[in-house]
Amino acid sequence: MGEAANRLVLTACIIELEALRFTPAGVPALNLKLEHASSVDEAGQSREVKAAVKAVALGAMAERLARQATGSIWRFSGFLANPRNGKYPVFHIQEFLQEP
Repeated sequence: MGEAANRLVLTACIIELEALRFTPAGVPALNLKLEHASSVDEAGQSREVKAAVKAVALGAMAERLARQATGSIWRFSGFLANPRNGKYPVFHIQEFLQEP
């Protein structure tokens, strides 16, 4: 069996930024909410797609994201993971770039 992949790349708008916080180990952490909208082809049909996604960033990435404006659009990349005692996956942001 090959290496399992868990990689998500999403162009999205920051719609909510919580206050920068620190984990018990002292690592900066930032919870945010992203919103994506696009048109995709699915089964030969064009479909309008919208999705709101809960996300988190840690360390220097959290500090950089905390300085960005709500409403700004970025290309985010990272992975999905369920938080402890959580039902739904959260997008863990490892990198973000300005969308051209």
